[in-house]
Amino acid sequence: MNKIVAIDGPAGSGKGTVTELIAKRCHLVNIDTGATYRAVALAALRNNLTIEDKDAITELSGKIDITFDEAGHVYLDGEDVSSEIRDKEVTKFVSPVSSIVPVRTNMVALQRKMAEGKDVIMEGRDITTVVFPNAQYKFYLDASLEARAKRRFEQNKEKGIDMSYEEVLDNIQKRDYNDMHKEVGSLIRSDDAIYIDTTNMTIDEVVDKMVKIIEGD
Repeated sequence: MNKIVAIDGPAGSGKGTVTELIAKRCHLVNIDTGATYRAVALAALRNNLTIEDKDAITELSGKIDITFDEAGHVYLDGEDVSSEIRDKEVTKFVSPVSSIVPVRTNMVALQRKMAEGKDVIMEGRDITTVVFPNAQYKFYLDASLEARAKRRFEQNKEKGIDMSYEEVLDNIQKRDYNDMHKEVGSLIRSDDAIYIDTTNMTIDEVVDKMVKIIEGD
């Protein structure tokens, strides 16, 4: 049976960084589900669509080709958009786009297909509850709002993304509300997921704790 590690949690809780490190240490394929939604949001923006154009966005999500390479780069119809999907405009648009139910249906099918026949690690908002509810290893990472905003602000600075701390904080608050109130695929802490509060933990401490659980058997 293929190994599946599922990780959920709010924006800025450390999921992305932790997932990358665990993937390397445990030799797992890292499938970035958030990037699939960001690719849809980018494609929609490029087609001058707004959130009112739900049918058009849904149709687009079923047509575009989203792939990842071994280095974790994201490709939209063959174009490397790894940096562009992290832009401010995409970041503001991705949560409303991911709330469109048929879009989620398309992306969940894509994510499951990407994982077929592989030992994978996947992080997002509904991995433990919707995408892979029967995953062998399920985690929920969390942190205080302020800690998450500070982390995302520092990440953006490193990536050259021009957003103030206040903008990041506001964006995360809105993301939290949207993520927790989606009609389908909302952010919910699964009863059988291991809860880890990362507020006062280093990345290495979080990774070490999770790896011990994953490799414990």
